[in-house]
Amino acid sequence: MVYTRGSSDDFDLWGKVSEDRSWSWKTLFPYFLRNEKLVPPPGGRDASGQYDPQFHGTRGLTSVSLPWGGPTDFDRLAIKNAEQNKEIKFNLDVNSGKPSGLVWVQSTIGNGERCSAAVGALGGKVKERPNLTILLNTQATRVLPSKESRQLDVRTVEIVSVSSGKKTTVTAKKELIVSGGAFGTPHLLLNSGIGDKKELENVRVKSIHHLPDVGKGLSDHLAFLVSWSANDVVRPVDTVAAFEEWQTNRTGPLTGIGIHQLIFARIPPDAPLFKEHRDPAAGPNSPHIEVVVLSVGPRILASVGLMTPKSRGTVKITSNNPLDQPLIDLGYLTHPFDLLAFKEGARIAKRWYEGPAYEGYITGFLGPDPDTLPENEFDNTLKAGAGPSWHPVGTASISPKGAKHGVLDPDLKVKGVKGLRVVDASAIPYVPTAHTQAAVYVLAERASDLIRASW
Repeated sequence: MVYTRGSSDDFDLWGKVSEDRSWSWKTLFPYFLRNEKLVPPPGGRDASGQYDPQFHGTRGLTSVSLPWGGPTDFDRLAIKNAEQNKEIKFNLDVNSGKPSGLVWVQSTIGNGERCSAAVGALGGKVKERPNLTILLNTQATRVLPSKESRQLDVRTVEIVSVSSGKKTTVTAKKELIVSGGAFGTPHLLLNSGIGDKKELENVRVKSIHHLPDVGKGLSDHLAFLVSWSANDVVRPVDTVAAFEEWQTNRTGPLTGIGIHQLIFARIPPDAPLFKEHRDPAAGPNSPHIEVVVLSVGPRILASVGLMTPKSRGTVKITSNNPLDQPLIDLGYLTHPFDLLAFKEGARIAKRWYEGPAYEGYITGFLGPDPDTLPENEFDNTLKAGAGPSWHPVGTASISPKGAKHGVLDPDLKVKGVKGLRVVDASAIPYVPTAHTQAAVYVLAERASDLIRASW
């Protein structure tokens, strides 16, 4: 539910990768505004000074709000620390295109409830439209050639009822749009015979179109916890009362995600890892590290996330049965840069809590400490304790029109195939320095214009 767009450089990179400047921060920014509906925090408190209205839309499908609770004592400590900190300063709005700094969390919450795509895009009377049919308990298993032509024409989809196993095919008059996500889309394409020909033959799937990069280039954020002891106490929430408040008023602690602030930071340019590895950030506005700021009384937890991973994974199939699950190799920490970057991320978090504002409040660093642990021990601790952020992208990436690499042309159509387009996170070439829902929404908003322009 965290709503962060990433940096302007992230989206300019889409244009560079695809050699199509219509993919850029400048061209996509109006689509962010079109999709967003900024609403007051649950309960209607005044959130002035916690965001900049010029970067937000108010008429879109996706409700976005600041946290229900006003600044806590812990929040105020962070603001005070940012005032005294040379490395991390307060940033009024994380979604300005320049996210670095201490920022207030914005979340897709409206009227005290989560505003998912199902709520925003399919809410109200949308489901009553005569030209919309939603099939439940149904899985798309393959896309199929629709007719003989000089160019492969794929406008037929095979679907199967999960309960009965009955198969049906549906043919589109104009085009099919695949939105299976970074895992589901390559799974569907590969089962359809669209992918690396040799790999498909190895699992007895007939190749209908050799497109080697399907399922390659998987990128995701990884995060791990570091912690401190603090001079504080646990303040338990009366869950029964909180639930009653939510049911009655849609206010209270159950309207939030549990965090109020985030830190986005760049690794210092003189850090040793840049002597060995090229900086993977899209540009100077792109942070390398996210630190989730969270207090649980006598324990301070910081989730340190790597926003610019170099590691890549894959999505493959292991059989010719479309109902079998794909083989997903997330590839975490397979590139040496990522291990070194996580150490720098832990150091950024350490330096933050060593700030003067926390004197007397922080009583000790509990680790894991990259400066005292032997290198192998820190790496093993990281590998054992890190977890996914579930921001996968890149498995059907855009690339220049006519290029032999990549999966999609800049208009999101599958290369070399007529009638087939992909609109989901798999099209994004590099994971943005953000939680990915906003990037997917803006991709979909622009895709809607591309589709309308085609017909």
